[in-house]
Amino acid sequence: MAGGAAKYRHLSRKSSHRQALLRNLVTSLFKHESITTTWAKAKEAQRLAEKLITLGKKNTETSRRTALSTFYTPHEILPKLFGPLRERYADRPGGYTRVLRVEPKKDDQAPSAILELVDGPKDMRFALTAKAVARRRSQGLQTLNELTLLNVRKVTQFRKNGVEELEKAISKIKLDEVNSPVKSKATMKNEKTAEHARVVKEAERQSEESL
Repeated sequence: MAGGAAKYRHLSRKSSHRQALLRNLVTSLFKHESITTTWAKAKEAQRLAEKLITLGKKNTETSRRTALSTFYTPHEILPKLFGPLRERYADRPGGYTRVLRVEPKKDDQAPSAILELVDGPKDMRFALTAKAVARRRSQGLQTLNELTLLNVRKVTQFRKNGVEELEKAISKIKLDEVNSPVKSKATMKNEKTAEHARVVKEAERQSEESL
């Protein structure tokens, strides 16, 4: 219908160039599990990535041919799509990817975003949730606020051994904090005072030797 809303973003490219761009983006996404691009490109690549994971779960000859014609490096990606990723999302009904807004990366200040595969090693929401829980526990707060509880449910619901994996991530964060503790203001002030006293004492000693 004339004047109707477009069903997809053209990304200021003709059809062939647009398809090539999206194929390149999803190839990088499935290879690295997380990519940074503009918001518009991320949303369009997300649509294609979701369809490809659905094809991977079907695991038919037709779905394999479709995926083969989509990826630029199918010999690298297909074993992952029809293997680990198919198993990872076997019980998840949808929502295999996530788009997160970030600060603009380019000089033109175009809206930027991170497109990632959920429940994987680079799941940003999972990492941020683990940090939030670890922070509250370090403050002696065993109960979680409503938002953190919601995020805990989201990141553990379909992840294999989700609760155990979250606890492992929390423990690792605590261990890292122990290995590289952040100095308190009082500690830094005491260190500066001690350093100042040492400098003054050294200056007095040199003055006495010069007499």
